[in-house]
Amino acid sequence: MALGLVIFVAPGLAQGSADSSVPAQKLTAQETREVALDRLFASLHKASGEQAAKAVEQKIWELWSRFDSPTAEVLLGQAVVAMGASENTASLEILDRVVVSYPTYAEAWNKRATLHFALGNYDASLRDIDKVLDLEPRHFGALAGRGMIYHQQKNWTAALNAYREALSMNPSMTGVKNAVQELSKRERDI
Repeated sequence: MALGLVIFVAPGLAQGSADSSVPAQKLTAQETREVALDRLFASLHKASGEQAAKAVEQKIWELWSRFDSPTAEVLLGQAVVAMGASENTASLEILDRVVVSYPTYAEAWNKRATLHFALGNYDASLRDIDKVLDLEPRHFGALAGRGMIYHQQKNWTAALNAYREALSMNPSMTGVKNAVQELSKRERDI
């Protein structure tokens, strides 16, 4: 996987210099993830079928879950387990700690947005989605979540726009495609 590779950039070579004594620059873990995400998003848009697209999508989600702090990753995992067990108060407490301690961890914000959505706290969810998208503008899950909130609020135009933006990042989201078709038909019928 791309995260396991150490990528070096040789500035001298990029400028055509023959000087091999220029030290190589090592990318940070975040920069390595960004390079891998760029490649995966390109693959997602070229995917030949639903199964291939889902495999790429899964790899993107895995990279989004990674962070420079193993502690942050463990805490996020605990929050997800608590959510799965409907221990929403515990999950929210953990997620609150994670986003305060690791404010650049986009997936922590996304999980908290998801929990707020599940609890019907749409305004809080939208605030967290805004933060996710500030950190990772391609986050199709957050964009789809925004569409779902607007859909629940019967803000059809905003929902349609959010869903379309999600599809521009990940064209293989079947549920989002269906929502776009439904809302497009609603617009035509009005």
